[in-house]
Parts: sequence; structure tokens; C-alpha cells
Amino acid sequence: QVQLAESGGGLVQAGGSLRLSCVASGTISSIRTMGWYRQAPGKQRELVAAIVRSGSTNYADSVKGRFTISRDNAESTMYLQMTYLEMNSLKLEDTAVYYCNARWPTSWGTGNSWGQGTQVTVSS
Repeated sequence: QVQLAESGGGLVQAGGSLRLSCVASGTISSIRTMGWYRQAPGKQRELVAAIVRSGSTNYADSVKGRFTISRDNAESTMYLQMTYLEMNSLKLEDTAVYYCNARWPTSWGTGNSWGQGTQVTVSS
């Protein structure tokens, strides 16, 4: 099992920046993909960015060039793994609850864990 906890959300003016953090604990050695998702009011949850064990990343078109997902191995240990989402040039439409996600292979398919979410509000 993997437990996730996000932090770093808040209120920021358009054009500003925020950095979200996600700490993963538990059976972190099994994690293959870490992702950031977001859900705005009345909308479906969508993938914002993901990073796989090899370090390859992918981004939603709406955030390419503005957001960066990363892992900090220096701050990670055998029992904790840190993943970040650096958000720059924030827009009003980036307002949402942001969720951290971990995925890992299991004998029956793919294991999946979510954090509790952190609110990001971009104001004009």
C-alpha cells in the first residue's frame, strides 16, 4: 500500500507561481508512475502531469511549458518519496483541487492510490 499527502496549494494571482509537494510513504519501491491530477468544480478529474520511474514525463497540453513535474531523490529515502509540481504563469483556469496519484503493478493489474487533494485558486 502507498499513502500520499499533498501540500503547497493556496491563493495566487494570475501570472504567479506555486509549488505543490507530494510525499509518498509505504511500499514506495513498487511505484512505477507518479502523477498530478486536478479537478475543477463541475468538471472531471484530469491528468496534469506524470513521471515514470525512468524519469520520463508527460504533460497535458494546457500546462506544457508552464508546469514541471519532478522527483527529488535527495529528499527521498527508502520509506518516503517526494514528488513536486512546479506551476508557473498560472492562469485563472488552473484553479482546481490538485491530487497526487501513485500507480504500481500488482498480480491482478494496477494498484492506485490518491492523496486528499490541495486547493489551488488563481485570482485575477
